[in-house]
Amino acid sequence: MTDKTATLGIEGTNHNFPVLEGSVGPEVVDIRKFYGETGAFTYDPGFTSTASCQSAITYIDGEKGILLHRGYPIDQLAENSTFMEVSYLLLHGELPKKNELDEFTYTISRHTMLHEQLATFYRGFRRDAHPMAIMCGVVGALSAF
Repeated sequence: MTDKTATLGIEGTNHNFPVLEGSVGPEVVDIRKFYGETGAFTYDPGFTSTASCQSAITYIDGEKGILLHRGYPIDQLAENSTFMEVSYLLLHGELPKKNELDEFTYTISRHTMLHEQLATFYRGFRRDAHPMAIMCGVVGALSAF
């Protein structure tokens, strides 16, 4: 966070709002209190000038075609990294070294056993069922396990 502020005015009144620095990309004006201070809403159809959240994991700039995960371009991760490496990256903030990846992979593989009754539950879906319908059903069923 910087000490910068942005002044926005409505009908002769001025209100100061903090300016925040992103880890990547342009600065943003924090207008969370805009409605409370001005009684007005902002209008930005399609979120073309609005940051929807603060994230240390992902950065998106659709106009420039940029999608970063923890600072790495998604195309580089897709081409050069395994699923387990990207999982480690998202959880820990950096790509793993060989020994870190080996330990992480071992830990994950030791905790991925599926209860036989849940496997039976999966087999109850038609083979052409939509994946989202299966996910909704299985996530709901997990509370029973």
